[in-house]
Amino acid sequence: MNKNFLIVFFVFIVFLAGSLPGAASDKGKPVHHDVPFLQDYSIKYYFNQPGGALQKVAADRNGKIQVLSSEGLLHPHAGEFLYPGTLEKDGTYRPMADKNIVGLATYKQQLVYLDDEAVLANAWSGELFSKHEMPGAKLFAGGKDFTFLVSDGKQLKYIKDSKQLWKGKLQQQAIDIKYAKETKSFWILTSRSLHTFSAEKEELKTVFEGSGFTSFDVVAFGTKTIIGTPNGYIEINNLSQKQEGQIKLKLPVTEITVVKEVNGNVWFGSPDGAFMLRDDGKFNYYYGERWLPGNRVTDIAAGPDNSVLVLTDKGLGRICFKEITLYKKALYFEDQVRHRHIRHGFNAELSGMENGNLSTGHLDDSDNDGLWTSMYLGSQVFRYAVTKSEEALQNTIESLDAMERLYTVNPVPGFPSRSFNRSGYIEKLSNPERWQHSSDPEWDWKATTSSDEAIGHVFVFGAIAELIDVEPVRAKAVQLLDALMQHIVDNDFYLVDYDGKPTTWGRWNPEYVNGFPTSVGDRKLNSSNIVAMLQTAYHFTKKEIYKEKAFELMHDYGYLENLMRPMEEIGKAPDGSDDWAEMLSESWNHSDDEMYFLGYWGLYRYAFNDTLKEMYAKSIIDHWEHERPEKDGLWNLFTGLVSNEFDLKEAIWYLQEYPMDLINWTVKNSHRKDIQPVSENFRRQTIEEVLPPDELPVRRHNANRFGLDAGGEGRSENSAGDIWLLPYWLGRYLEVIE
Repeated sequence: MNKNFLIVFFVFIVFLAGSLPGAASDKGKPVHHDVPFLQDYSIKYYFNQPGGALQKVAADRNGKIQVLSSEGLLHPHAGEFLYPGTLEKDGTYRPMADKNIVGLATYKQQLVYLDDEAVLANAWSGELFSKHEMPGAKLFAGGKDFTFLVSDGKQLKYIKDSKQLWKGKLQQQAIDIKYAKETKSFWILTSRSLHTFSAEKEELKTVFEGSGFTSFDVVAFGTKTIIGTPNGYIEINNLSQKQEGQIKLKLPVTEITVVKEVNGNVWFGSPDGAFMLRDDGKFNYYYGERWLPGNRVTDIAAGPDNSVLVLTDKGLGRICFKEITLYKKALYFEDQVRHRHIRHGFNAELSGMENGNLSTGHLDDSDNDGLWTSMYLGSQVFRYAVTKSEEALQNTIESLDAMERLYTVNPVPGFPSRSFNRSGYIEKLSNPERWQHSSDPEWDWKATTSSDEAIGHVFVFGAIAELIDVEPVRAKAVQLLDALMQHIVDNDFYLVDYDGKPTTWGRWNPEYVNGFPTSVGDRKLNSSNIVAMLQTAYHFTKKEIYKEKAFELMHDYGYLENLMRPMEEIGKAPDGSDDWAEMLSESWNHSDDEMYFLGYWGLYRYAFNDTLKEMYAKSIIDHWEHERPEKDGLWNLFTGLVSNEFDLKEAIWYLQEYPMDLINWTVKNSHRKDIQPVSENFRRQTIEEVLPPDELPVRRHNANRFGLDAGGEGRSENSAGDIWLLPYWLGRYLEVIE
């Protein structure tokens, strides 16, 4: 997210970089210069004591974080990114356990407390112990020169060194007290009024009246006050002491529990997470356990190293902001894949986790092991092409070995299995009915392979054959490409399974493809894919059969017309269509998008002639125009293959905004009041503008990025291999990302 911290160096960097993203390479393409950006992530600390209430959080100049609870003072134990800690009893100063602490704040960068006797601190040699003689005291704020305003809700006392300097009374119960050094005054909020107390004039003054106030802060160098309510927030101009505009309701959540300015940004707490007001008037929204232990926010404070502390009913979320480049983010994700997501060389998901605990997961098989691995493998091919990294080459070799075994573990020549696994686990694997025993009693393999797998294989075999300069690796890719395509050609453009029957989805035969009405996407998709596959096979094998069959399909069976059909003509099947066509065209299929764009590599790059290449480019750009609202980084960068006019800015936004935490947490956005719903439509676009990736469920490229909610509950972690590394390294290879 674009976090607007007042960090001079960072602002300077951004200023310098401002003119750079629009710069063009010597090939005329726009180029993103990889300057640092602020990457946010969360460290969580859970509170596991039943019945305990968390009330306040603060941090001092040393980075010590402390939480005030109904059970006394707590502090964080352990905790790092992806590995949560806990909140434990803080016994650092043993005498504090005997005190009835009712308030906690940071004053002059030190932790200060309020109990039923005094305002006190352990800093400054413990000399701060200013008695207030208000047994029911519960609110306080520090002013100039160790003065404090203390309240029991109705009474106010202004004290210094245990001396009462002023005393007053409120008509309503005070909710909170703040001190604004810019105005040299204390600000007091009740449920119906906002007051100031001037120590110099010893004057208590009512500034603003209303109703239903819940929280507030004095912001923007003392020039404004933000007041939260159960239904939006109010902005007060402190100079005119008047409300600015109407109550603000276009918020992620309108019920405000906390308002706090941190590092120049206004933060809000709610019963459904926290959110930060951006300069453009929109919000960065932090919901769910990607960010917070619980969603009901009770306090917000500045934390160490420009972090933001969000205290919830279930613990503390420390939202950190770190300067990072896309390249460093890529290296982090490279490690994430290698450490937790490689299964026999496949790019796999970590499943079966208990509430985000990475140590409890297992590597799972997938119907699309070959596809997800092809996409990760593609990232490593592009990485090697750019960097000549020995690590990238070894990753390529390992995953290509897994891809090769998909062909050899089953008895059908040229037929790729969906997956393979050690024997004895079929009943524990996903879709157990698809698994078959191998001739090797130690192994089983997964049948019913789909066109998703086939196009992924052809994409990466072509990329390896073109870009890997190690001959044994290149030769293996070409051999596998040839075996697959020979199988498809020999079987009349079907993938034929162990039982001698075509698989449900591996079908490119004209009778099948042209049996669909022209509005059904599979007619266009399958035509586009098979032509790309045949072109790729011909380019690297030079077998005339592949070229002959491609032209036969394009000209004799209308596949060229099919693949050139504009996307605006794709929609629901017309009335009277069969059930299969109606099912396939119920709505836009985002898996189809993934298959199209992976196929575009071979369709465009290995076109038989320049005339076809120009036609293909037109079709690809037409498709991209319909995909632009989703701001998918991979689709934008694949379009950079064929055109200098593509959304590089949005691709970088996607890469920067994608969360570092790829655990599938429960995510909810459909309740938000700051998003604009749209009417039901074929594309299943739910709102006017797509949300940032770190506010959405973790999604592969075959999912609808306008889907707002998901109930992951921390049960699995996705690999960055296909989601993030493929678009990043493709951008590097195309020289549009430095």
